[in-house]
Amino acid sequence: MTAPKVSIILPTWNGEDDLQRLLPALAEQDYQGEIQVCAIDSSSTDRTYEMLRDAGVRVVRIPQSEFGHGKTRNECAEMADGEFLIFLSQDVMPDAGFVRGLLAPFEDDRVAGAYGRVLPFPKDDPLTARTVLSLPEASDKASVRDLDSVGGVWNLGPFERARYLRFNNVASAIRTSVFRDIPFPDTSFGEDFAWAARALTWGWRIAYAPGAIAYHAHVYSWSGAYERYKVDASFHRATHGHKIRPSLQSVLRGIVYEILEDARYVLRSNVPGKLKFLLRSPGLRTAMVLGQYAGSRG
Repeated sequence: MTAPKVSIILPTWNGEDDLQRLLPALAEQDYQGEIQVCAIDSSSTDRTYEMLRDAGVRVVRIPQSEFGHGKTRNECAEMADGEFLIFLSQDVMPDAGFVRGLLAPFEDDRVAGAYGRVLPFPKDDPLTARTVLSLPEASDKASVRDLDSVGGVWNLGPFERARYLRFNNVASAIRTSVFRDIPFPDTSFGEDFAWAARALTWGWRIAYAPGAIAYHAHVYSWSGAYERYKVDASFHRATHGHKIRPSLQSVLRGIVYEILEDARYVLRSNVPGKLKFLLRSPGLRTAMVLGQYAGSRG
């Protein structure tokens, strides 16, 4: 049987350094079918556009002011003609079997979308690595979710709903035929979660595919961690009614927990200069948890 054609959907902005590793990784995929790459570039000021064009990518430019997480991905998907759409962040690094692993769950005809396993880069510092490894997308256990035994999304409690609707556009795939009917909503954040809610409500299934490994991580400053986790908590509060840090007591518990987990991880690692990471942990985790508290309050 001929492997289906897939289309990589890639929003970019000033991604020259990222593309130097991403484009070769896509070209070296252990996959027998055709891989098309489509990109929309938000007026990069470096060589991003030229690199994409020279690599044979189908790419268009838009003003940076017109970028939207859902909207731009929808527009990029309109350029694609693969049977499956694979959504990637420009700073991700897929392993050689990524495409093949990501498509495996689609053997089930009811699976509309799948997302892959996200791990830290081997050279990431231990605090960054632990942040990535603590997320559900780092699990090695496959799963498939539907609403057959649930009824509707809103029958789930806030915490369970946030877990059940998890989807991750850092490294995900959606059947093109489904996506034409259910595109991403035009939201400022969380278009992947919102899409999963719609797909499940329509009777489709969502799969987590740990066999599709992609490396991805962000190194946050204190202010960056505060803002990022504030936005995330605000989204979950507004969308799911789930308050990640509902009280000052939960803030204190969260800070202590994160610092202790950092210490355990750092002390078990082989990284040199462990002391500097142990000293950095309290400030970083306090900023992160306070951001969650601020976002949970609205």
